Amino acid sequence: MPGYIEDRWLKKRPNKETGKRERTALWGKCTRYRVKGIPGVRDRSFDTVTDAKTWLSETQTDARRGDFVDARDGAITLRAYVEKHWWPSQVHPAQTLESMKYRIWGHVLPQLGELALRDIGVAELRKWSADVQRSVASSTAYVAWVYLKAIMQAAVEDKRLFRNPCKGNSSIKPPKKPERKARAWEQIRVDAVRAALAARYRIMVDLGVGCGLRQGEAFAFSPDDVHDGFVHVERQVLVYKSQLYFGPPKGGKERDVPLPPALAKRILTHQEQFEPIEVTLPWLDPEEPDLAREDRRKVTVRLLVYTGQRGAINRTTWNTLAWKPALAEVGVIPPLPERQPRDKPSRVWEPSREHGFHVLRHTYASVMLEAGESIVSLAKWLGHSDPAFTLRTYTHFMPQAGARGLSAIEAWLTDSAESP
Repeated sequence: MPGYIEDRWLKKRPNKETGKRERTALWGKCTRYRVKGIPGVRDRSFDTVTDAKTWLSETQTDARRGDFVDARDGAITLRAYVEKHWWPSQVHPAQTLESMKYRIWGHVLPQLGELALRDIGVAELRKWSADVQRSVASSTAYVAWVYLKAIMQAAVEDKRLFRNPCKGNSSIKPPKKPERKARAWEQIRVDAVRAALAARYRIMVDLGVGCGLRQGEAFAFSPDDVHDGFVHVERQVLVYKSQLYFGPPKGGKERDVPLPPALAKRILTHQEQFEPIEVTLPWLDPEEPDLAREDRRKVTVRLLVYTGQRGAINRTTWNTLAWKPALAEVGVIPPLPERQPRDKPSRVWEPSREHGFHVLRHTYASVMLEAGESIVSLAKWLGHSDPAFTLRTYTHFMPQAGARGLSAIEAWLTDSAESP
């Protein structure tokens, strides 16, 4: 295979008169032996010919296999690699990119960003993992670890690293994925929280429990979405860079969900008290994450639920000022601590992720499964692309799963035993 070693201190051809190789102008001024001529591999210099021969042999073999990794390419810092190479290649919806950037620039690069890729080893990862788990919630730490692991794997695939230091090291204790089991509420709690909400927001609970809508989908619900006994879910209200947009449902999965007659009546009753209004927002297309807000197409929707200022609802504001106060009023979560004289004007609610609006969607799934509805139908109505995901998420809502089948087999075998 091509490749050779050049002695930079002596001329290649000997002097015709003396028979000896003469010194070059580089004698003693640089590293002596340079490996050259391997296709696709940069030259590399060594102090001894033995080191040069060893590297030449190994590199020729690796290059022939397509496995060659130049350690010098790992000298780039993690921050430079992320900003110049990895991040520009990420293609995700705008909201996802915003979430990724928050965790990578907030919890990965501050501690590891100035280290060279090749210098991020077990010791550095152990310290980072311990520090991040002490400073943020376990869910945030876990997601930050997932992104770091993906970045390092990309560096391996880009042939800047021989291996991913995040993999296969038992001495590193990475943040663990929080164990979260979907929870459902009993009807008495649903009704209590609904009653504790302002009248203009009570229909939100009905949409969550009655159709399994996500929060943003309920914010974006329009009476015009109802057709022939079904709700056509085609949009949600999104928050991106602190501004509101309309956008497609999660994963771009439009769907039709059966509308219970009782929910249809509640929607009509709500409209009598709060007439739907038209709201116009830019459309946040996942295929155009970098398009400026003013350049996006505008979409006008007749919203069923809106703020007292007659605008679309911001989930952060609504959760803080409407949802959590209602939860606290009925004892689902602790109330805000009493304000002390020296307290800041704003007080923070205790984390209560398991009691977010999404619990109403879980309740919808629970009721459907307990009634014997199929996983395939439920997955379609929830907008899941894979029924297997629906089954994994809600299998604990099916305590009687298999009971009907067992009864059928029991009857079949009993009948067979009684036959002559």
